[in-house]
Amino acid sequence: MTDSRYLKRTIIKEELESRYLGEKRKLRIYLPPGYNEILSYRVVYCQDGEEFFNFGRIATHANQLILDEGIDPFIIVGIEVDTSIRTEEYAPFGNRFEAYMNCITDEIIPFIENKYPVRREKQERILAGDSLGGSFSLHLAMKHSDLFCNIISLSGAYYEASLNIIESHSDLSSLSVFMVVGLQEQAYTTDTGTYNFVELNRRAKALLEERGAKVSYAEKDGKHLWGFWQQELPDALVHFLG
Repeated sequence: MTDSRYLKRTIIKEELESRYLGEKRKLRIYLPPGYNEILSYRVVYCQDGEEFFNFGRIATHANQLILDEGIDPFIIVGIEVDTSIRTEEYAPFGNRFEAYMNCITDEIIPFIENKYPVRREKQERILAGDSLGGSFSLHLAMKHSDLFCNIISLSGAYYEASLNIIESHSDLSSLSVFMVVGLQEQAYTTDTGTYNFVELNRRAKALLEERGAKVSYAEKDGKHLWGFWQQELPDALVHFLG
């Protein structure tokens, strides 16, 4: 994508004080071409917000989809994270997991909805994440099915704790999940161990489908890296926004 139109992006940096986390949290807000405050927009909330913008090139992808593919304009909210405590916030066994969930539902979403013209129906919100951010997005939607139903999971880290939580639900028919995993992720080492992400994603898919969730699932050549996920982002966005 070398078209200069794709690189003319409006990205606003915000910061809010979180009483749940006891600290400030930074956000990156992408506003689409032709942005107009009297209109209303669908919204994508991304975990690992800084990486989605810097390595996933999500704003450039969004411009291309809107300008050339006829996708209705949408807003992106990237929620930044301190990588040194990322697992504590994103993993269900993390000591900041519940607080971070509350920060999103009770602080970040109201902040965005008070300041930007985003639509407030759950069908108009999309949660997106890579690795632990993908599994966290699913956990958030399972717990708050009144707020979320659409999830983009790029090589989701569906550790045993996450699989057990999915299994504990009897009805997930309100959820629609876009899942992709790389075939070269069969022995990926994280800060909590070495995992076969292909097998974990297969198990998560099966559990979700058994509970009525609508799942779009793909296994492709790729590693547990942004080089892979960046290529998959346009299809993921089109799946919900097309």
